[in-house]
Amino acid sequence: MTFVRRLALLAVAAAAAGFAATPAFAQTKVDFVLNWVPGGDHVPYYYAKKMGWYKDAGIDLNIEPGKGSAVAVQKVGAGANPIGLADMPNALTLRGKGADTVGVYNVYANSPQGLYWLKSSGIKSVKDLAGRKIGNPAGDGARTIWPALAKANGIDPASAPWVNTDANATLAALKSKSIDATTSFYNIHHIFQRELGDDMGFAAWKDAGLNTYGNTIIVNGDWLKKNKATVAAFVKVTQKAFAACVATPAPCVQALIDANGALQIANETTNWSLVQVLMRDKHSEGVALGILDDARMAADYEIVKTYIGLDTPFDVKIAYTNEFLDRSIKMPK
Repeated sequence: MTFVRRLALLAVAAAAAGFAATPAFAQTKVDFVLNWVPGGDHVPYYYAKKMGWYKDAGIDLNIEPGKGSAVAVQKVGAGANPIGLADMPNALTLRGKGADTVGVYNVYANSPQGLYWLKSSGIKSVKDLAGRKIGNPAGDGARTIWPALAKANGIDPASAPWVNTDANATLAALKSKSIDATTSFYNIHHIFQRELGDDMGFAAWKDAGLNTYGNTIIVNGDWLKKNKATVAAFVKVTQKAFAACVATPAPCVQALIDANGALQIANETTNWSLVQVLMRDKHSEGVALGILDDARMAADYEIVKTYIGLDTPFDVKIAYTNEFLDRSIKMPK
């Protein structure tokens, strides 16, 4: 074998080895911060990750537990996480304070927020919370938008003091009467029913004068400009996963359980079924799953501006985009 031929064979072998060691396409690491600890409302992300859909789209996804919507907005807005999950009123409020966030996929077309109390306390409605203690975790997004609900019901937001409770101790605090009321998302309504029974008092914010958009996937605005293809891929996979989990919930819930072993499949199955109630409106059914309607976004902006206040007003249209949605995918009627 000639020297030249040996060099040629070595070059081919080296190239083959290099090709084998290189993935078909580069993976972009994405740290996705949730609004809260993993639960039934997060099953589509875990299902898509288990199925390899994010990986196939070039995304190395790390799902990070959250500590409240306000914290998620702060982290994404500051660029600590490129993508996160938070309710829209918090995203709008904190954008007015400088948080650089853009909504790209709506999960809750209806406000998931609810107020819970004990009927035996004499509380009958939001108006009766004046002078009562409301307890929830410090980073919970309900605190940010409470002024809007209070003013919509004709009471001074400051008339009901808020106290900090640990997330895992809030329900116990309510049962022991160390707080008078608390807030929670509708997708765990069944837990409050089970624990409080006939003494449970409840008001859905959407029925008490404040039906804003709820949880929405937000991205850092600067990161979006530089990584549009990755955001497009993330939204495409996520929309596909939500549709798949509406159609066939069981494997999606199982994927959540597999990744978070302490959870119970029956509880998270119920959780996911209630999430689907929150996902449903005429826009998700008639236009696209995950869409943020222009008129509703304008209304949410006005609610935030009027009842909560904006440090710096802005054009609401810069705070969201529907450009990455597949409009052929809709919430089934």
